[in-house]
Amino acid sequence: MFPLDYVLAVALLAAPPDTVDLPEAADDFAALRPTLQAVAVQWEILDPREVRYVLTRDEDFNSDMKLLRRRYSDLWDAPPVHDCVRFPDRAVVNDMLAFNRAYRQHLETRLSMETNGWWDLRETLQEADRLYQIWDLVRDSRCDYYYVTVRRQALKKVKETVGDAAYYNGTMPPHVPVWRFARVDR
Repeated sequence: MFPLDYVLAVALLAAPPDTVDLPEAADDFAALRPTLQAVAVQWEILDPREVRYVLTRDEDFNSDMKLLRRRYSDLWDAPPVHDCVRFPDRAVVNDMLAFNRAYRQHLETRLSMETNGWWDLRETLQEADRLYQIWDLVRDSRCDYYYVTVRRQALKKVKETVGDAAYYNGTMPPHVPVWRFARVDR
């Protein structure tokens, strides 16, 4: 592979997703396919498992390029997939989410029986659901069998939800609204 191949691959992948491709483009860029795939994998817009069937057939070349360009456009500001190691292991997150759902079920039970403070209970339910969504995205990012693009999209949503400062400082919200828990003195 020549340096010019990389420059051309970068230009092709970074083009806007709605770029019109020529029907004979597959023939023109046949020698460039391995470089396109290598750059796409390095940029984490193509999972290494997808290399077997993306950019392999002439008749799919233009649609595959649109797919990769759309992914590049969607994920250019997404964190790299290795950022997921800043979060707890997937099994730990599963336990946290199970506790969140049990707590939510407890709140629903209280909501059906208590008439006093129903507004606070309803608000606490919504907070539990918001926290569940954040930690569910964290779980998706830690799922090794998901494609790298799905994991990066989950990281992007986590970063957008908690904010850049909290994301990069590792200041994640708890998995349940602990500020709603009553303090018990012994």
